[in-house]
Amino acid sequence: MKPTLLRLAATLALTAGLAAPAFAADTLKTIRERGKIVCGTSPGVAGFSTQDANGRWEGFDIDICRALAAVIFDDTEKAAFVSLTSKDRLIALQAGEIDVLPRTTTWTLSRNAGQGVTFTTVNYYDGQGFMVSKKLGVSSAAQLGGASVCVAQGTTSELNLADYFRKLGVKYEAAAFGTSEEALKAYESGRCDAYTTDISALSAARMKLQQIDSHVILPEVVSKEPLGPWVRTGDETWFNLVRWTVLALINAEELGITKANVREMLKSSNPEVKRFLGLDGKMGEAMGVSNDWVVRIIAAVGNYGESFERHLGKDSRLKLARGPNELWSKGGIQYSPPFR
Repeated sequence: MKPTLLRLAATLALTAGLAAPAFAADTLKTIRERGKIVCGTSPGVAGFSTQDANGRWEGFDIDICRALAAVIFDDTEKAAFVSLTSKDRLIALQAGEIDVLPRTTTWTLSRNAGQGVTFTTVNYYDGQGFMVSKKLGVSSAAQLGGASVCVAQGTTSELNLADYFRKLGVKYEAAAFGTSEEALKAYESGRCDAYTTDISALSAARMKLQQIDSHVILPEVVSKEPLGPWVRTGDETWFNLVRWTVLALINAEELGITKANVREMLKSSNPEVKRFLGLDGKMGEAMGVSNDWVVRIIAAVGNYGESFERHLGKDSRLKLARGPNELWSKGGIQYSPPFR
């Protein structure tokens, strides 16, 4: 089928709540034969996925795709990116237009059950919030009764918005737009009193406004938004490889393995480190890749903390705190199962 027909078939399946046919039963084989991995990304969210002056994609989510390219090809540049709106992202994945969706997409039951797509693991714990102009004179989302709120269609933010005001028992006006960019522009133009999305995305959106200091993100976090990569249902090998690639980034930080020292750590006598880096056992081969797959990942993009700080944290423009995304041993909830 052509891509448009694939997407139509996937749309019908999603609408009906049924799983669409698996267009690539062996995703890893398909990627190798194609010579590159194709990843879905957002049109542009600072810190997560943006293009630099030369058109090269970079960001926290982009690192996941480049890590997978390193695992498969030992070459981070063998990664292609397809920009997708919130409405189209899961449909494109199900239709086989992309291999993986590492794009700020919340894990929910309705998305995970019976729609032909499967969530792998959490790479960012987020929550929904509200941004308002300081001129509005409010300091809490609870004061937004009667307000108009801009929101993007096809997002969990729409339902969360309705739930929040329903629980408050106050009226509001939702102004839904086709893309997050359209919703933000409408908010900046004064069409809405507030703009709502995930707090990380709000921080990125605020930086795009002409008068940054005139806008404030309210303190309330009104939802749970566990974000991470999605794959098509039915390919266990590919599911495991994507899941454990993300977990490898986290486990590397736990073990103190960085982009700078990963080669030196190959000399370690620590049995846990040796097993993790592929010196003992054949965990890589069990997933269809080389046993040095973790070394390739860390040498390419660094560990989880390095990627976070580079794109979202202290070394980025966003300056976001780790918060729940800190390691479990440091007060957060990021945690990798054992590599054994």
